Amino acid sequence: MSMAIVDNKKALHDYHIIDRYEAGMVLEGWEVKAIRQGRVQLKEAYVIARDNEIFLFGAHVSSLTSTSSFSHPEARRTRKLLLHAREIDKLVGKVKQAGFTMVPLNLHWVKGRVKCDIALAKGKREYDKRDTERERDWLREQQQIMKIHRR
Repeated sequence: MSMAIVDNKKALHDYHIIDRYEAGMVLEGWEVKAIRQGRVQLKEAYVIARDNEIFLFGAHVSSLTSTSSFSHPEARRTRKLLLHAREIDKLVGKVKQAGFTMVPLNLHWVKGRVKCDIALAKGKREYDKRDTERERDWLREQQQIMKIHRR
């Protein structure tokens, strides 16, 4: 069972999600404590592959006021994501040849560990975003109509 920490709503708005992967994260102690308190944002975060490793860039983890003096917290530090080698190969291959991109979808807890859902995605065009918005509005309107008719 997983518990959501933070979602990247902008990713669902800007991209067509093709495939999802769950990755572990290499974190420092103060980062885990800050994430437990919900001091994390994925708004401008993105995922990149370098030297057959996957990294999370731009995720903002705000430091705690009670952080000890010997550590120097860096809020936008590059964090390594942990995946199986065959998953990394598959992701890197898709990104290189098919024009896909990797985006973080959310952070969540699994058995006391922070995991990051990353997606293999393709960017939406402006008209795709409008279609999605129109569809969402129509579904909301249908729910309202059904609610009125049930009374």
